[in-house]
Amino acid sequence: MKTLTKLSAAAFVALMSTGQVALADGHSCTFEKDPFDFDQAEIDALYACVVDDLAAGYAAEGHEIGSVYRDWVPTATGPYNPGPHGERFLNTFVNEIGAEQYNQYAFGDELVMPVGSVLAKESYKLRDDGTPRLGPLFIMTKVEAGGDAEEFGNWVYSGVQPNGKNMGVKQSFCHNCHQAFADQDSMGYPDPSVRLSN
Repeated sequence: MKTLTKLSAAAFVALMSTGQVALADGHSCTFEKDPFDFDQAEIDALYACVVDDLAAGYAAEGHEIGSVYRDWVPTATGPYNPGPHGERFLNTFVNEIGAEQYNQYAFGDELVMPVGSVLAKESYKLRDDGTPRLGPLFIMTKVEAGGDAEEFGNWVYSGVQPNGKNMGVKQSFCHNCHQAFADQDSMGYPDPSVRLSN
């Protein structure tokens, strides 16, 4: 699997020529524009600034998902404009059990992800000073029907902080938003412009 670790030459030249980004070093970027107005080159540039730090942070404490999710199947070519999860940029990976089903981006009441499917969603945003702020790795795990998670569509919500520590998650809080995607088995999908297939 390929991950974006540096800017494409075209994105770098375009951004530097407009003065919209100042690269202090390989991992430090300052963006002087509202992230909701970013074009895809700027979104890719920001991701290039955080991609390695996200993976290293989530794996810092040896978390079972935070340490391996980057070896899973991507669900998009990369992040899109900020949205849910605190207006953060998001980039989702899915394990092999759920990859084929998820990447169909299907709809319908009959859609149910296979038990054992795990989604891992990277998150980050910009601070007021235009520098990146890493966010949690949000995790959804599909479990067998009949347990405590049944009232949440048989999903267990969890997360890893950007320092690798477990994140406290209230199941009902997550599910209250995700139930808006009931016809997608409670899953949000990437924006159509960055989906891998349709």
